[in-house]
Amino acid sequence: MTSTTTAPHARVEALDWVALGAELDAFGHALTPRPVLTADECRSVAALYDDVHRFRSTIDMERYRFGRGQYRYFDHPLPELVRELRAAFYPRLLPVAQEWARRLNRAAPWPDTLDGWLDQCHAAGQKRPTPILLRYGPGDWNALHRDIYGEMVFPLQVVIGLDEPGGDFTGGEFLMTEQRARAQSRGYSTTLLQGHALVFTTRDRPVRSVRGWSNGPMRHGVSTVRSGRRHTLGLVFHDAE
Repeated sequence: MTSTTTAPHARVEALDWVALGAELDAFGHALTPRPVLTADECRSVAALYDDVHRFRSTIDMERYRFGRGQYRYFDHPLPELVRELRAAFYPRLLPVAQEWARRLNRAAPWPDTLDGWLDQCHAAGQKRPTPILLRYGPGDWNALHRDIYGEMVFPLQVVIGLDEPGGDFTGGEFLMTEQRARAQSRGYSTTLLQGHALVFTTRDRPVRSVRGWSNGPMRHGVSTVRSGRRHTLGLVFHDAE
């Protein structure tokens, strides 16, 4: 159970980040063992979907051949709960991002704070907010993809389940595929529980190779929802052009 007496940022900070970091290293994604949002908080975020004035754009996935279903990008000012979660996750994910960059011999341009990183995004022309609220109904799904909106990229992101699988909806598992060198791709399927957060790579992860480290490209999506309605909150840590 999630404590109703602690703030969401405190729940994020209290997670076992050593264990989550090890899981990210091993698989490119990691599900929090405890929820970071209460059931009431999940319902309050999901209910924002119908308040269209809070969003800068609405995407019909079928129109763009992204799958089927709909999602909306929040506009400024972000809801306080969304802003709090984004700011809480960033410093916990930063050490993983920095270590992955070191292993892959890449630049690590991310400062200590989310505000500092977003300032860099905005200076590069990526000024549009990217937190996203997704809604799926029966028959909806999301094609495998990556959430990259410009040159400035943070290598990890978060999705939080807002409905209860098996109760509010069936199907709709979170999917990831990993392209392996000289081998067939590997797939992962995760049931996203209400209030739990799944941290996953934006585009790739470092994989051990005979020469040290190589990048393992990954994509994510959602399997077909069989019944009910599924909402999720997506937290991307770089803004869009």
